[in-house]
Amino acid sequence: MVGRPPQEDTSFGQIIHELTGPIIPTVVHGIHAVHAVDAAGVHPLLLAIGSERYVPYQPRRRPQELLTSANALLGQGQLSLAKYLLIVAKEDNPDLDIHDIPAFFRHLLERLDPRCDVHFQTSTTIDTLDYSGGALNAGSKVVLAAVGPPVRKLPTELPSGLSLPDGFREPRVCMPGVLAVGAPPWRSPLTPDPSPQGGEGSLHDIEPAVRLFCKSVAPNDPLGAFSLIVLVDDSDFVAQSLRNFLWVTFTRSNPAADLHGLGAFTWQKHWGCTGSLVIDARMKPHHAPPLVEDPAITKRVDALGAPGGPLHRII
Repeated sequence: MVGRPPQEDTSFGQIIHELTGPIIPTVVHGIHAVHAVDAAGVHPLLLAIGSERYVPYQPRRRPQELLTSANALLGQGQLSLAKYLLIVAKEDNPDLDIHDIPAFFRHLLERLDPRCDVHFQTSTTIDTLDYSGGALNAGSKVVLAAVGPPVRKLPTELPSGLSLPDGFREPRVCMPGVLAVGAPPWRSPLTPDPSPQGGEGSLHDIEPAVRLFCKSVAPNDPLGAFSLIVLVDDSDFVAQSLRNFLWVTFTRSNPAADLHGLGAFTWQKHWGCTGSLVIDARMKPHHAPPLVEDPAITKRVDALGAPGGPLHRII
């Protein structure tokens, strides 16, 4: 059992990055760097920088070699456990630092075309410790690949005239182009319907709140200026720090089930959207509760290691 980072596996992850970082480009050709993000629980979020050298004479560059490299990463050892793989082209910014997470997100979101740059793998395996899929080792993956010059300017504050659909509240800017929105508590699409006679009632179909949100936002709504909108239980907490945003967004969502979008469509079995990506990162009933230290237990353990305690200078 592990809780929210940093934990003991944080140190293991740092050592593994140091050991394998120089080796990755020799194993997966076209990849320059990868970063499994500890604050997001390591396996849920993988950042990658690759090369995009296919048909460079095209008037509009689009991810091609990046997708080849992304598939190679998802078939490579422990990297295959990645749930969200975000990949960009080194040629677009040779100085981009894979460990500068805000800069990486900004680079990606400025260039991402959600109509064609979102690629799912559904009904597949995920890490054993990941509870977002609802069953052991069962879930999905998604690749977000972006290449070329910026295509949008990312907002850094709430636009004037912003209004939210009924039931949604407290929009908060997490970083440029990313908005957290408080949403109603998650309910199953099949919910017991109370009987007026006081009986047990029957199952009643409801439309998930995330779909209602996407349907309620007009194409020209100011919300659409944000490339990524995250629906959460507590938007103040999520926007409070980068670590909070990474932890909530990528540990509490299963891409195929929880990644939606404004103006969503399917064309030749490819899913895309014309507006913002929307991730439903609320707690669901099948999620494990947060693992929080018990202050009383922490105090007892600290006493064992204090001067005079049986574990002094050992822990």
